[in-house]
Amino acid sequence: MSLLYRTVLDVLHRTRIARASRGACQGAGVVFMLHRVLPRAEERREDGKACRFSPNGGLAITPAFLDAAIALVKSQGFELIPLRDVPARLAAARGGERQRPFACFTLDDGYRDNREHAWPVFRRHDAPFTIFVAPAYADGESELWWEVLEEVIRHHDEVHTCGLPDMPAVLHTRSAAGKQAAWDALYPIIRYMDEFQQRDFILHFAKRHGLDAHEQCRRLIMNWNELREMAADPLCSIGAHTMHHRALARLDEEEARYEMAASRARLEEELGQPARTLAYPYGDPDSAGPREFRLARELGFEVALTTRKGHLFPEHAEHLTALPRLSLNGYYQHVRYLDVLLSGLPFWLYNRFHRLNVA
Repeated sequence: MSLLYRTVLDVLHRTRIARASRGACQGAGVVFMLHRVLPRAEERREDGKACRFSPNGGLAITPAFLDAAIALVKSQGFELIPLRDVPARLAAARGGERQRPFACFTLDDGYRDNREHAWPVFRRHDAPFTIFVAPAYADGESELWWEVLEEVIRHHDEVHTCGLPDMPAVLHTRSAAGKQAAWDALYPIIRYMDEFQQRDFILHFAKRHGLDAHEQCRRLIMNWNELREMAADPLCSIGAHTMHHRALARLDEEEARYEMAASRARLEEELGQPARTLAYPYGDPDSAGPREFRLARELGFEVALTTRKGHLFPEHAEHLTALPRLSLNGYYQHVRYLDVLLSGLPFWLYNRFHRLNVA
C-alpha cells in the first residue's frame, strides 16, 4: 500500500496535476499531525548496527524533514497560526472573507523527543504548535502498547502470545522477516481488543518478556515538569488526549465522557492553563464518530481533531469537533510528496469529491 501511495503521489507531482487543482481542492487551511521527531527516524540502531525492523516508523519524522516541511508550507503562502484561532478563521471563510490559507501543527501523545528535537525547529520558524497529552502517560503510569509490542519483538528471538486465541503459543522472531510476521499477526488483535482487556494483556505481555511497560512510558513521554516548561513558551499549547489514550467509540458514553472531561481538568490543574482543544486517540471512524463529536461539543472543547484525512473547508465551521488532519508520515519524508498533499487533491479523491467527512 505504501508503494502504491508513493507512486500515485509521484505521478501527481510529475504531471503537475496537483498544482493545477489547488484553487478547487486546497480549502481554507490544513492541520498537520505528527507524533515523534527523531534523528534518522527511518532507521533505529541496535548495538551499532542498522535495524530495519521499525513497524512504528510511520509515526516518526526527522527534524530535518520537519524543518523542510515548515519551510515549504511558508513558501506556498500558508499562514502559521495556533490551533485556537481555527474557529475564527473558518467562520470568516464561511462568511465569504478571503484570507491566506492557514496551517497548524499538532503532535499527539507527548513524546519526549517533541521537546528535544521538534521544539527547536518550531522556534526557529516562529511556528505555533499544539501537543496533545494523556495525563496517565505524563504520570508515567500507563502503557504505550504499540511501543511495548515493538520493543518486545525487537529484543527477543521468541515471542510468547500469552494465551491469545487462535495463535501459536510462541512466534519465532529471530529474523527480520519473523519479526515483521509477528507484528503483522499481533498488532491488529491488540489494537482492536476491548480497551480494558488491552491494558491487562499488554501489562502481562510486557512482564512475560522482562519489560516494565511503565518504565518505558516514563522513558518515552514527557513528565509534568517538562510539559510545564514547554507550555510556558507562547508558541506551545497543550491539548487533551483523554486520560488513558483509549478508543472512545469502544467505551460506553459515561466512560467516554469521563475520559475527555477528566483529561481536560487534569491538564488545567497541572499546567495552570485552559485546555480547550482535544485530539481523539487513534482518531479513525472506528475510534471517534458522531457520538464523540457531540460529547466534545457538550464538554466545551472549541476544537477536536480526528485522524480522518483532509484539508479544512469553510463548511467545517459547523463541525469544529470533527476536524480532519494531514499526517506528516515517516514513510513519506520527501517535500515532493508534501507538495502534492498541500494541493488537497489526494484528499479530494480519497473523500470521493466531498469536502466533509464527519459521519
